[in-house]
Amino acid sequence: MTATTLPARRFGVPRKYVPVAVTGCLFVAMFVIGGFRYESFATGQVVLNVFIDNAFLLVVAVGMTFVILSGGIDLSVGSVVALTTMVSATLMTGHGWPAWPVILLVLVMGSVLGFAMGAIIHYFEIQPFIVTLAGMFLARGLCYTIGTESISITDPVFTAFAQTRINLGPDLGISPSVLIAAVVVLVAGYVLHYTRLGRSVYAVGGNENSALLMGLPVARTKIAVYTISGFCSALGGILLSFYMLSGYGLHAVGMELDAIAAVVIGGALLTGGSGYLLGTVLGVLVLGLTQTILSFEGTLSSWWTRIFIGLLLLAFILLQRLIGVRRSLRPSGS
Repeated sequence: MTATTLPARRFGVPRKYVPVAVTGCLFVAMFVIGGFRYESFATGQVVLNVFIDNAFLLVVAVGMTFVILSGGIDLSVGSVVALTTMVSATLMTGHGWPAWPVILLVLVMGSVLGFAMGAIIHYFEIQPFIVTLAGMFLARGLCYTIGTESISITDPVFTAFAQTRINLGPDLGISPSVLIAAVVVLVAGYVLHYTRLGRSVYAVGGNENSALLMGLPVARTKIAVYTISGFCSALGGILLSFYMLSGYGLHAVGMELDAIAAVVIGGALLTGGSGYLLGTVLGVLVLGLTQTILSFEGTLSSWWTRIFIGLLLLAFILLQRLIGVRRSLRPSGS
């Protein structure tokens, strides 16, 4: 009788979950260190404040997650956020439009812009970097054609959203924007992991040619992810309008880089096909907690946030590279 050699059972975190686990551990470590170093830091409200201050970034990062998982990139998201705030403020303050038609209009506007970029990328076979860069300049330029000054928003609906606090317990509370962001995350998680579109996004990001051979709707998928990103950018712009109560062409400068950083720190591969929405949420929390720690420190410039994010990005890209190299070196039978 020939003995059968069974592969040794491996314990611990599966390799594909390592970046997400590292991000989660990093967030916990930062929170614990902050709790030891600063008085009144280790409270539930500090964590909730991170969500409150970054709800708009979380929504934008969700859209960016779809794009990066498909193997693309979207540099237009920050400009679309700014354009949304400008259009909303101008229509409500300058032309007396009610809030709900304005919200519907800007969501359609963001979705249409994302749809157009996705169609150009696929049918004209142009690199996403170039197309979305053009979209970034277009949206930011449209902001300045509307106006170069900040426009205050005094609409009662937006004001009510900005001033409402939802109590979760003694000394704990969140804003309505956090609930909206949570709904977006839950819906996006369901779409990515339990629908045909989600499976197609991972397949296209993993290998577009293989996805074509499998009969997957590559064109529809690529256009869909940019449409989703445009929708999320417009919704993020609405949440930023709630937060700032103003429209300004210089809002959200660099937010596209923050969104990309959150997705990458959360463990998604920039080449596509690998990543989890939970990682994106943790990535946004790490970025937000970094800003919170700097504000508690009080003696450091806000530019230290950028330095820390840059170091984190480098570390996580190297981590992903090491995981990829180890995977490629594994024997085929193991």
